[in-house]
Amino acid sequence: MKALVYKSTGSWYVVKTRDGSLYNARIKGKFKLDGITSTNPITVGDEIDIEIEEGEDQSAIITRIYERRNYINRQSPSHKYQHHIIAANLDQTLLVCTLREPRTSQGFMDRFLVAAEAYHIPAVLVFNKSDLHREKETVQFEERKEMYEAIGYTVILMSVEKNEGIKDIQQILQHKTSLVSGHSGVGKSSFINTLIPSFALKTQEVSGWSGKGLHTTTFAEMYDLPFGGRIIDTPGIREFGLVDISKQELSHYFPEMRNIISDCQFNNCLHINEPGCAVKAAVENETIHIDRYISYCKIFDSINGKEYK
Repeated sequence: MKALVYKSTGSWYVVKTRDGSLYNARIKGKFKLDGITSTNPITVGDEIDIEIEEGEDQSAIITRIYERRNYINRQSPSHKYQHHIIAANLDQTLLVCTLREPRTSQGFMDRFLVAAEAYHIPAVLVFNKSDLHREKETVQFEERKEMYEAIGYTVILMSVEKNEGIKDIQQILQHKTSLVSGHSGVGKSSFINTLIPSFALKTQEVSGWSGKGLHTTTFAEMYDLPFGGRIIDTPGIREFGLVDISKQELSHYFPEMRNIISDCQFNNCLHINEPGCAVKAAVENETIHIDRYISYCKIFDSINGKEYK
């Protein structure tokens, strides 16, 4: 019987069959998935086969995992050399950002966008808490919006508190499977509560002494949207460690660089110190934003050892 994984708690999974029935399911034996060394062999969004356990109430065994269309992962927080797959079979991903309480750094945004590009998942940047914006944040948002829209990303300003920008996002989410991610405290749970009024996810305030968000979601979980589509809520991410991306291929995941790297003098140009570099020339003539290039350099340096927040 085919089913879809809606929640993963590590060893047990909540799955839904095509007729809408929910089962608590577990793995029988071990699965090896295309050589992926991950801390979680099955993730939310996976398409699976199950067998109902005899004599058990709403309990099942997972017997097969279907090949994934795509997935998005990051470095495992507890195992440096392993991956943690966040979700699979996505149509798009929304990164919820805030410029205040807490502040989402551009470095974090760019690392997330690199991961989305690497796995061919369209990304949308949603800036929440516009109701908290002062003149400084208003200017910052307009700068970010101009920079990211110029390279092809959709950027939306939202205030869950004031119910502003929600309808624009509903149109983007309709009839698609979307991952929602971001730092703890940016308002993901409040946002989902607004989209699905029939239930309330637990929310917490931002920690006053640190300015950092408090974790409210422990495990990734998928929800059906009342207007069509599905949304996957994820635990708040403090850092986003990239995996399986080499220094040589990093520029391919910056759209504005990918379009011109063939113009570099050398085929193996890394866009750092090489002569005849089309990317550095574009930075100098401001067709590539200097802040994006700085992000590229920081991510470049973080690969194979060094790390940046």
